[in-house]
Amino acid sequence: MQSIVKILSLSLSVMMCHNVHARDAMDRPNVIIIYLDDSGYGDYSHNGNPVIETPNISKLAAAGTSFTQFYVSSPACSASRYSLLTGRYPGHSQLGSWVIGPSAKKHLRTEETTIAEGLKAKGYATGMFGKWHLGSPNKANNMSPDTLPLAHGFDRWIGTNVSHDYGNAKLLKSDTNGSNPIQGYSEVAKDLPSDVKASESLTGRYSSGVVEFIKENKDKPFFAYVAHNQPHLGLFASDAFKGKSRRGLLGDVMAEVDDSVGKILDTLKEQGIEKNTIVFFSSDNGPWVMFRDKAKTKYGEARMHVGYAMPFRDGKGSCWEGGHRVPSVFYWPGVIDAKRELTPASTLDVLPTLFALTGAELPKAHKPDGRDIRSLLAPQKFKGEIGEFEFYYSHARNNLIAIRKGPWKLMVAIPSQTGNKYGFEASEKKPLLFNVEQDISERIDRAAEKPELVQELLEELLKKRQEMR
Repeated sequence: MQSIVKILSLSLSVMMCHNVHARDAMDRPNVIIIYLDDSGYGDYSHNGNPVIETPNISKLAAAGTSFTQFYVSSPACSASRYSLLTGRYPGHSQLGSWVIGPSAKKHLRTEETTIAEGLKAKGYATGMFGKWHLGSPNKANNMSPDTLPLAHGFDRWIGTNVSHDYGNAKLLKSDTNGSNPIQGYSEVAKDLPSDVKASESLTGRYSSGVVEFIKENKDKPFFAYVAHNQPHLGLFASDAFKGKSRRGLLGDVMAEVDDSVGKILDTLKEQGIEKNTIVFFSSDNGPWVMFRDKAKTKYGEARMHVGYAMPFRDGKGSCWEGGHRVPSVFYWPGVIDAKRELTPASTLDVLPTLFALTGAELPKAHKPDGRDIRSLLAPQKFKGEIGEFEFYYSHARNNLIAIRKGPWKLMVAIPSQTGNKYGFEASEKKPLLFNVEQDISERIDRAAEKPELVQELLEELLKKRQEMR
């Protein structure tokens, strides 16, 4: 009898050791952010694209909360990524423009608090796999390592300093042997666009990196930021995915990104941590539609590679809905509701929500502009009002040129990389007013019908613009 008791006790001990990483779902949940580059709302099968296949992302959308009205603060890379990581409008950033090139002196300031820093303070392992685009070490800033992810809360990083079609884009990774050109980093490759194979390998490298990171940290909380360089213009897919999609190269690129999402989900399930891991999926802005009017780039027929913002107007570089409204899914099995969410939200809400869920402390000096939307994602578990949606559209040089409040959007300028104003003009003296829930393609100006609302929104926009200055 005693032998049986000993055997049972030993078996129980082994089982407990084996399952040490199986934390309660609400106990400092793991966080994974998957952020694409220039991918429009209409680039996905779950949003109605008839020829692009994204089954793993569709699984996320079906099992999580998929937003139909989700916004990024800026229609371009650097400003959008700043807002995601800090929860703040780009006007706070002092970056000075909407895209930070590899020779720019400015970069994300170390006094700002990022998602990675907040979670690291709570004992999280932090890793980044992908495009940074918030500063590069160069002669102008004395090759400062403060320009790159390890200075902003990440324990490790492999990725590019800027988009992979810059002539001087570099693929970098955190250093382990102390021999490096930049303190804390080793350089993997230079001049990515001329080395097509290096660019084609990026999605696969990030997938392998994040899968390894998840396995290494399965027994403790972790934060993984997977910031894909793709699709951008749908330029680079590895050999395993070339020619597979009916949508051509763009479809091939999206298929490889979707495969990466599938590998992440499979790894979470294999490691037994699926139910205490939050996955947030989105894109930094809409598709790069200016290339629809260009016959070719050095990579081939440009217009064939451009994604879709449909049913919204325009895309990247524009303050029409197609530049700011992007796909978005929050996925957390057993906690976050499986539903199609109609209430608007934005990337500004990501940091406050994740900090509330993980117990991380909100920064006091650099307060986030977003809201805690836990009660929207899981009303059966979290209570609280999130208030009416009020959102400001930022553009180049951090000007605020539009405001959305409730279903109403007021615009005082019409910037677009294509130069297409679609027959409209806008100014502070004569703004445009759209109901973007009833008129999703922004076709009918309602300003003449609602002068009092126009004045109210204009005053709020100008007041916020002054605050930013």
